Amino acid sequence: MITTEIRDGVAWLKLDRPEKLNAMPRSFYNELRATAAELEADDAVKVIVIHGAGKCFSVGGDIEDFGNIPEGVAARRAYMREALNGFRAWDELPKPVIAAVHGHALGGGCELTMVCDIVVADETARFGTPEAGVGLVPGPGMVRGLAHVNLHWMKYMVLTGEILSAHEALAAGLVNRVTEPGGHVAEAQRLGDLMASRAPLALAVGKDILGRHADEGYAHAIAAVSYLQGTEDALEGIAAFRERRDPKFEGH
Repeated sequence: MITTEIRDGVAWLKLDRPEKLNAMPRSFYNELRATAAELEADDAVKVIVIHGAGKCFSVGGDIEDFGNIPEGVAARRAYMREALNGFRAWDELPKPVIAAVHGHALGGGCELTMVCDIVVADETARFGTPEAGVGLVPGPGMVRGLAHVNLHWMKYMVLTGEILSAHEALAAGLVNRVTEPGGHVAEAQRLGDLMASRAPLALAVGKDILGRHADEGYAHAIAAVSYLQGTEDALEGIAAFRERRDPKFEGH
């Protein structure tokens, strides 16, 4: 799902599943982690930019894929461990990462921007964590979101699932810069070139110090989301999504 092009010290990563609005299947998370490892080892890469092909950045996890998780706590934990470790690799990558966002960045798409260091969005961008609508919560989002936004904003996003505009996301702290429609790539290029000209070791040390304690909640998030995946609410939420109807949650 990821294509990579390296130009003048900047690695351009494209989420390349436009026919599915860059929805993330299970295989994506291991690909995400492997790509981070490859870019960390490549001395030619100074900065990374992640952007989406087609109409948007990413609508998040492939909901239909959730229904294919084998039954049992161990299987659900394994799935969540793969997902969170994929995001966590970008937290730990010692090179700066820019998310260049247009269109929807929802669920896992929004969470991917949260583990990037700088987020540039054009005015078409929309951010949200709508997982409660299918009986779940945004695991990586709850771990990393509070590093960017205050508690009230994070509660608003998780508990309502409402979508934020690019300017609302800027006010909340999820976004660094907002551009005119289509201008997000050029702004990411400008920032990428700027950081690529800086001392790599200084950037790595700065990112490491600023990211301290960012991963303390990952283990708890794995346990919490794995629990929710086994509930009747989650099964109903996924079924309702597939059947294009409103879910009927009963709280068990």
